[in-house]
Amino acid sequence: MHPHSQLITDFYSAFQRRDGDAMAACYHPDAEFSDEVFVGLRHAGVTSMWRMLCERGKDLQLTFRDVQADDRTGRAHWDAHYTFGATGRKVINRIDAEFEFRDGKILRHRDRFDFYAWSRQAIGPMGLLLGWTPLLKNKVRSQARGTLDKYMKEHGVQGP
Repeated sequence: MHPHSQLITDFYSAFQRRDGDAMAACYHPDAEFSDEVFVGLRHAGVTSMWRMLCERGKDLQLTFRDVQADDRTGRAHWDAHYTFGATGRKVINRIDAEFEFRDGKILRHRDRFDFYAWSRQAIGPMGLLLGWTPLLKNKVRSQARGTLDKYMKEHGVQGP
């Protein structure tokens, strides 16, 4: 197995255990992360996001597959089953991840998922009606970023 494939496997195995510190250790100090909700996070934000999700994801169940990597890039697919805290609704989020590596660590990480499918599950009727609009996506992004900023402040983490 390529070392970067092992890194991805270790990353998602840590997520399955809800071990945010082990996930954080997989990232390069110059790491960047984006998905449909969290956009443009830098290292402190990336590692804090995973720690926060691990701490709060009490019923999170995660599976991953199709891990592939070479010296420069990698990819994987993962599915997250959890209860969305804001509404108490069950969600199955299907995510495709892309990675770039430097010095044996994750430098860039981009997760892609169907925001409309997610919003229908997580938010319900409002997600069904407005999940395809930038209005709802921007509102969810703003709320998620506010939650992450609060988490970082509570844990004494500095940075974007």
